[in-house]
Amino acid sequence: MPDAEPISIVEVTDEAAFRLIPPCADPGFDHRSCDYWEDADRGSKAARLAWLTDGRTTAAGAAAGARPPVEAGASGLANPFLAEVVRRQPAANPFATSLPAASAENPFLMDDDAPASNPFAPRRANARGAADGGPPKLRLLRRGLAVVGSHAMVLLVGDAAAAYCQFGPLSAYPRAQRTRDLYPALPDAPLPAVITCIATTAEARHQGLARRLVETVCDDLATRGFAAVETYPEIDARPDATSAATPAFWESVGFYRAVADARFPVMRRELA
Repeated sequence: MPDAEPISIVEVTDEAAFRLIPPCADPGFDHRSCDYWEDADRGSKAARLAWLTDGRTTAAGAAAGARPPVEAGASGLANPFLAEVVRRQPAANPFATSLPAASAENPFLMDDDAPASNPFAPRRANARGAADGGPPKLRLLRRGLAVVGSHAMVLLVGDAAAAYCQFGPLSAYPRAQRTRDLYPALPDAPLPAVITCIATTAEARHQGLARRLVETVCDDLATRGFAAVETYPEIDARPDATSAATPAFWESVGFYRAVADARFPVMRRELA
């Protein structure tokens, strides 16, 4: 019997890791162009072709081995309707926020290219050497990288990406903050980290890979000093249309229902 393929977990901090992010099970969505949690007012889970480049020539991306912008479905054919959906979508600034101007001091709510508040102070270099530029989603994932580390991980089985998880401080995800504001009884000191997305590819389901990835994320968040982590699943959403899994999944990895709302329960886990 051949040995099982090795499992590895990669932090998404650069374009090479960004290209490893697997496609969503529903081809109408795309982890690589989703800003649903980062933009509380206009965020979308939709597949947006324009988000998969950084404005430079696509030939350079192809030469570097980047995946084509439209993912193939189960039939192996690209979805012919995605391009029309993208064409009709208005251009949006993924870094725009409805928060007051004072929030510009928050490194998680600003564009990498925004000037420092003190024009005479040298700009702090990224602790992990991440360069500016890249697709918009990658830029979102790298905001605050020097402060709290990575915001996403990909689980690989051999060389194939099988699972994806996105997470980070609550301040990086205004929609999560807005959801949390509905429940004033939730503890607010210290603020938790949040997991906004956990997903496996259709072919990799029912193998415990998402649980393994979540455990790794929780262990990592604990080493960063977070005392708790929360997530906000949507009840009755289609399995392929929800980014935050189900309460039953979270309970299987040590979370409990901090708020038992009928539509948007709050799942919470205390971190050692």
